[in-house]
Amino acid sequence: MPGLSDSSGATLVTPSLLREWPLPAPGQDKYSRGSVLVIGGARATPGAALLAGTAALRAGAGKLTLAVAESAAVQVGVALPECGAIGLPETADGSVKPELDRISSSLEGADTILVGPGLDDPDLAGQLLAALLDGEAGRGGRPAVVLDAYALSALVPLEDKLEPWRGRLILTPNLKEAAVLLGRDVDNLDEDLAEISDRFDAVVSCHGVVTQPSGLAAEEPALWKITTGYGGLGTSGSGDVLAGAIAGLRARGTSSVQAACWGTHLHASAGDRLASRLGPLGFLARELADELPALMLEFSV
Repeated sequence: MPGLSDSSGATLVTPSLLREWPLPAPGQDKYSRGSVLVIGGARATPGAALLAGTAALRAGAGKLTLAVAESAAVQVGVALPECGAIGLPETADGSVKPELDRISSSLEGADTILVGPGLDDPDLAGQLLAALLDGEAGRGGRPAVVLDAYALSALVPLEDKLEPWRGRLILTPNLKEAAVLLGRDVDNLDEDLAEISDRFDAVVSCHGVVTQPSGLAAEEPALWKITTGYGGLGTSGSGDVLAGAIAGLRARGTSSVQAACWGTHLHASAGDRLASRLGPLGFLARELADELPALMLEFSV
């Protein structure tokens, strides 16, 4: 794909590049724009799932299901009436248990599954991922899988069981989560994210850098860099919005790397817009999602 490169050889994600890499057509109805299932939202942190789900819809996904702790499900459904809200079994402390019977049909019908926003127990998150992997054999579809937050830390102990998801994974770590995936501190962001991509056979978006496994580089670049974004993006919930936007774009029928590049650029550009109106700090993560539709239109014409 043509595009500008920086001194490291990374392809720069710019508005002109996005216009040459168009998103899928809107389609005729909600079913043609894909379905997103978000699994997360403990009793204490249902807002993370709400933010991710809102971003998925703002990115153009047609259907959304939020699977959250049972005690928060009704409130989540009222706060975001556009979603289907399913209550998952929870511990006495309100953490989501790794029991998937209630969402079996949602898992089968999803085009993209996003796991992580609002999960608050790393051990239970690992058990949840293991249960999802165990259920792959009987699942009809082959959805893309986006992992964020505590779901990322569960990848390392499950590495030898990831074969069903390899080639379908999108990871959205922050720097601390990237260090967990690496087993060491991040020293060189470009090289370290490339290592994560190759190790887990996944597209990775972290701090404005997107990588995909080097085996795909013959057809597309393996390294991409976003060319915009403000420090104000470093605020509570911002990562949930990024993960949700990428999940929504992937559900619409993009490739994983296109969803990551478009979603990361949209997220950063939304921060630019809010910074210009409100100031470089102090805008809210939930305000980022509201900027996405107009930005998608702008980058498509």
